[in-house]
Amino acid sequence: MKVLVTGFDPFGGEKVNPAIEAVKRIKDKIAGADIVKLEVPTVFNKSIKKLEEALEKERPDITICVGQAGGRNRISVERVAINISDGRIPDNEGYQPIDEPIFEDGDAAYFSNLPIKAMVKAMKEQNIPAEVSNTAGTYVCNHLMYGLLYNIHKKYPHMKGGFIHIPFLPEQVIDKPDRPSMSLDLIVKGLEVAIEAALKYHEDIKEIGGEIH
Repeated sequence: MKVLVTGFDPFGGEKVNPAIEAVKRIKDKIAGADIVKLEVPTVFNKSIKKLEEALEKERPDITICVGQAGGRNRISVERVAINISDGRIPDNEGYQPIDEPIFEDGDAAYFSNLPIKAMVKAMKEQNIPAEVSNTAGTYVCNHLMYGLLYNIHKKYPHMKGGFIHIPFLPEQVIDKPDRPSMSLDLIVKGLEVAIEAALKYHEDIKEIGGEIH
């Protein structure tokens, strides 16, 4: 078994991105599976292109993309990606799409086929704050998640894939006193536990994980 895990480079004026920092630190083998790590640019279109190249080269059984969600207070396993890019801020090359479809021939949305609730439960059992999230936003994170699920739908039907959002690191919130954070060690542990659950569960568990709003 092979798992591809991606992490973004810093964006939005930040000097660090916990996504790639955590991805670089996860184990090279988890539950017997080889872990392949990839840094992707926080750039519309280019991020998907780099992912597609890795999918073609590595042919992983599972692909998990990881991104920073500053303001969230727990690790969020995303349920769905939507076919729209609407940049609140420009990407790292200055591009700021407004209401643009990601793929003209893609569905309005694609759902992750990872065992998202099993992954969340596994993290909570290890005392790691975690949740199912029903929005990946409309920035490069959603863009890449949609690109992954589009490729799974069109080319790799036996692959499982999805996206995980993680909070700021403590050093990122020194000048943001109202923003929560999580230590890098806990984020790394959470990702490893989530990956192990993704490898273990072929079908997701039935457990409450929805939101009222």
